[in-house]
Amino acid sequence: MAARDNQETRAVIVHERLRADILSGRLQPGERLKSAVLCERYSTSVGALREAFSKLADEGLVLNRPYQGYTVTPLSLEELRDLTEARAAIESLVTKLSVAKGDVTWEANAIAAHHLLERAIFIDESDPGRPTDEWAAAHTAFHFALMAGCPNQHLLQMAMKLRIEAAIYQMWSVSFRHDPTRDGVVEHRAMLDAALARDESHSAELVIDHLWLTANLLLDPQHQRLS
Repeated sequence: MAARDNQETRAVIVHERLRADILSGRLQPGERLKSAVLCERYSTSVGALREAFSKLADEGLVLNRPYQGYTVTPLSLEELRDLTEARAAIESLVTKLSVAKGDVTWEANAIAAHHLLERAIFIDESDPGRPTDEWAAAHTAFHFALMAGCPNQHLLQMAMKLRIEAAIYQMWSVSFRHDPTRDGVVEHRAMLDAALARDESHSAELVIDHLWLTANLLLDPQHQRLS
């Protein structure tokens, strides 16, 4: 039993490190994930690495291809459009229900998550081309906190799963281009304020706008790097 617990613990740690490397761009979309190299990098066993791969595949961050093994999920314009359409429909509905039904604890958690997001370091000076892991985690936590008041667990889990699948696109959109007309701090503050004001419709509209603004950084023909 102890050996199995240790294996599961190692797999969790490897999953977290591998996920961070994918979302930060340290492992590139489409890159083949070589077990021997990664076992050495993370000082782990093949078994723990395979468990991490399996979980990442469930999250849509890696693919298991015949005769190739696991690769980082490649970026695709068509997939990005489909994901964004699905997220705009479902996440806006979940947010609307969350704003309508969330209790005082939900409010407090949303405020706390936003506080952490505002204070997270966005860009590390040593790697200015990528958002920091700290900011990425705080950003995800804030959006999850906004949705957490939704009483429909089926919709909530679906929205969270789609957000995880889209995480690689979100991080690359931030890395590829900084739109001088866009202010992420203002956007997140507006979403929090609308939620706390219990403005269901405006909250849903802000979520939809936020999702498409992010997606369009990659969909813009003048700045396309996707196939």
